[in-house]
Amino acid sequence: MHPETHLALHEARAAELRSQADAHRLAAEATPPRTDLRTRVGWTLVEVGLRLAASPRPALA
Repeated sequence: MHPETHLALHEARAAELRSQADAHRLAAEATPPRTDLRTRVGWTLVEVGLRLAASPRPALA
């Protein structure tokens, strides 16, 4: 392939990728994060796990 043709194709693809990245970045900024419920559920599971680990277990005879 001719070097100038290769360079033109590379520049076109780079511009396309930049525009896709910009669109993705804008879409990500527009949607609110869903960490509220997810965070509360996660910490609740951690608390339950800690309680289960700290609960006294009957000795096996």
